[in-house]
Amino acid sequence: MSDETSNEKAGQPGTARKHTALPKAQILIEALPWLTRHNGKIVVIKFGGNAMIDEDLKAAFAQDVVFLRQAGLKPVVVHGGGPQINAQLDKQGLVSEFKAGLRVTTPEAMDVVRMVLAGQVQRELVGLLNQHGPLAVGMTGEDAHTITATKHSPQIDGEVIDIGRVGEITAIDTGAIEALLSDGRIPVISSIARSADDHHVYNVNADTAAAALAASLGAETLMVLTDVEGLYADWPHSDEVISKLTVSELEKLLPELSSGMVPKMEGCLHAVRNGVNTARVLDGRVQHSILLEIFTDSGIGTMVVPDPQPGQQPGGAE
Repeated sequence: MSDETSNEKAGQPGTARKHTALPKAQILIEALPWLTRHNGKIVVIKFGGNAMIDEDLKAAFAQDVVFLRQAGLKPVVVHGGGPQINAQLDKQGLVSEFKAGLRVTTPEAMDVVRMVLAGQVQRELVGLLNQHGPLAVGMTGEDAHTITATKHSPQIDGEVIDIGRVGEITAIDTGAIEALLSDGRIPVISSIARSADDHHVYNVNADTAAAALAASLGAETLMVLTDVEGLYADWPHSDEVISKLTVSELEKLLPELSSGMVPKMEGCLHAVRNGVNTARVLDGRVQHSILLEIFTDSGIGTMVVPDPQPGQQPGGAE
């Protein structure tokens, strides 16, 4: 009998084995408060940017979403498809034109938008998610009247301009999404809307659609994937990222933001003003950015929170 064995039998501790997996256990324990807080809650994720076109990032995104679902959350994915739409328009010889930061969507372009979003981007994403089980179900805003819109007519220098089949959301019906969530599925929604007043369908900004759905679903959080680290404090003079700000602080910053960030931050503002607990802008170029943000102490990106109530510390809504 070895000395070690005899010592253990005598009630003395033996030499502790070094467990190489211990750091993994510590990471899981760090996630426990977040898992507890978000259990059973709806999380709306807007999928976009480089995460949509890089194969490794797409696979990591799908893993993150499935992880959320398996961890007891209820993820809902909303997507656009700018790069894929541009590529298909070029292939068909149709010009991509933008006015007021929005794609001018002719009837011919709308056919391409509808085909690419529902027939290409959505199908690929559903396929990636369903590699992990029979989880994802694709739909568009047209299905079950989920998103209804009217023609959007923006103004430039006080003049109303026509940008074609671009919609402004007028109503959300969450019935189909809630039915899928109740069945344990992951809804994957293309940002196309039915018309409220004619027989057309409309192209809707995916950031705007995700925010409207998050508010109507009473989501715990809205997560928007971008191609930047978050909201910069003083861009382009500084690359310091604002980690957290209130809706009032964000409202003051909106006029100074770059055109690409405006719909994302307006979406965050709308969501939090309408009952979503937090809205987050994340760098979709980072693998597993969703898990890093939602399940770690440090987090990444920028988080928008409600204004503090009287007697509450700023950011206390987190």
